[in-house]
Amino acid sequence: MSDALKHECGIALIRLLKPLEYYKEKYGSAFYGVNKMYLMMEKQHNRGQDGAGFASIKLDTNPGERYISRVRSIAQQPIQDIFSQINARINSEISQHPEYKDSVALQKKHIPYIGELLLGHVRYGTFGKNSVESVHPFLRQNNWMHRNLIVAGNFNMTNVNELFNNLVDIGQHPKEKADTITVMEKIGHFLDDAVAKIYKDLKKEGYSKIECSPLIAERLKLSKILRRAAKNWDGGYAMAGLLGHGDSFVLRDPAGIRPAYYYRDDEVVVVASERPVIQTVFNVPFDAVKELDPGHAIITKKSGETKIKKILEPLERKACSFERIYFSRGSDAEIYEERKELGRLLMPKVLEAIDEDTKNTVFSFIPNTAETSFFGMIDTVEEHLNHKKTQAILNGQRELSAQKVEEILSERPRIEKIAIKDVKLRTFITEDSSRDDLVAHVYDITYGVIKPTDNLVIIDDSIVRGTTLKKSIIKMMDRLNPKKIVVVSSAPQIRYPDCYGIDMANLESLVAFRAALELLKDNNRYHIVDEVYQKCLKQVDLKDKNVVNHVKEIYDNFTDEQISDKISELLSDESVNAEVKIIFQSVENLHKACPKNLGDWYFTGNYPTDGGNRVVNRAFINFYEGNKERAY
Repeated sequence: MSDALKHECGIALIRLLKPLEYYKEKYGSAFYGVNKMYLMMEKQHNRGQDGAGFASIKLDTNPGERYISRVRSIAQQPIQDIFSQINARINSEISQHPEYKDSVALQKKHIPYIGELLLGHVRYGTFGKNSVESVHPFLRQNNWMHRNLIVAGNFNMTNVNELFNNLVDIGQHPKEKADTITVMEKIGHFLDDAVAKIYKDLKKEGYSKIECSPLIAERLKLSKILRRAAKNWDGGYAMAGLLGHGDSFVLRDPAGIRPAYYYRDDEVVVVASERPVIQTVFNVPFDAVKELDPGHAIITKKSGETKIKKILEPLERKACSFERIYFSRGSDAEIYEERKELGRLLMPKVLEAIDEDTKNTVFSFIPNTAETSFFGMIDTVEEHLNHKKTQAILNGQRELSAQKVEEILSERPRIEKIAIKDVKLRTFITEDSSRDDLVAHVYDITYGVIKPTDNLVIIDDSIVRGTTLKKSIIKMMDRLNPKKIVVVSSAPQIRYPDCYGIDMANLESLVAFRAALELLKDNNRYHIVDEVYQKCLKQVDLKDKNVVNHVKEIYDNFTDEQISDKISELLSDESVNAEVKIIFQSVENLHKACPKNLGDWYFTGNYPTDGGNRVVNRAFINFYEGNKERAY
């Protein structure tokens, strides 16, 4: 994106269903699971580059033997750092103990990270802090194997305060109010409760203490624990967890906001945030990878038995549309076609903006993730030109010379690589204070391909804050001296903050919101801002289910086109010579292109959970009062 959004996060879970000796014999290494986890995390590095974590569990270890390993990193390349540490430790152990080299049993017993159950996580930090303590997986330790809990997720809870207070009410003393800690302790509370009850029952049945341990593992019902723990969660999540004795789960939120996919055969159970990751790493076809249904969990017992269980009643499906527009890797077959369709559907507006003058228009894209939508846009330009060519030839009947026919047929869309991103420079832009100074130099431009009579059409994934457009891209494009600059967003106008895992926490940073405020001023209607503030204040103490999104009233006074035109004004200034036009995708066309991912709350304000309306109203109150705190 021209304005980088941050997004939490990517998960990867692998359960090896065979003994480690099997993978050594078939694939040449007992480190098969570790190697596959490295690939799965690397293939999801697009989902998080602030930190990464890895945890593993060994099954059937003896008391006193270490069976849980964890490593986390916030290095500049955290995935590589993690696996460098793992490989260094493995190599060191084998070097010091040559007898381990050909013995899988000794490797498993003495070398950390080698296990049958593995969990990986990549993270973008959305709260401005990025210490290693904030990096998943999180670990809740206990001497009882069954009560050890490892949790990692792609999620954000809107009601973390309520969940925290619930823990306090049952007598717990959580060490902090972070949603990951709160969620883990919530699961942990019901896990402890379940283990204690099973143990009590087993004692009544006459089993000794040492006999109880494997029986607890058999009788423990993860689905029941998750049902009790998740009952009051409000948010978007794909939550993964491992229990010390070897059970595992991944639970998806009831609205399907955050993604989760799984694959199972007789060797492995695999879960990831994206389908093509599993396809590529395990070399399986599209149809073999299934999407985890909203409100359901994939649960694998220590025995290897795997079931899909309904944990929460599914809500109306509102899977995140930003996954399709930007976040997920475009190599997914469905996503690739959807992004092309987003580009195709924009072309009528683009043709109107350039008066159908394709001959004097150059088409390009920024950034690379917008390339697929660009292909769809160009497909439509070619269709438009073919229609024009056909009409020109038919209108000429038999009077056209061969040279004229050749001239008609030779017209093609003019496609150029206008901007090249300086990736190395980008890594130094870490905070707002230095960002403005450096952002103008993030892209280099291609000189000599634009004439003063040309329109320049640039497609982007989305326009969020508009900072990079205003301070860099538009001015940079203007240096090429085009007649008109048309910036096209494959996403609709982003009008509302997200509270389910994307770093859009406040309103005033959104250029669409600023444009609406300017229009209210222009039309002497700014009193609506005060009225919305009062309406939001009156709802502060209401239960979430009774809260209404009053921020919609800020936009109700204007058409999409009016707001787009005002955004065009805000993002260009007197130093820009070219006429600037900004075009956004419509919500209707977004739904046409991405029919399975209808989560559109950032564009429409229609939040899929009750907590969303409270968050957007709180964001408006924060804006009005000049409060820089997050709304959740």
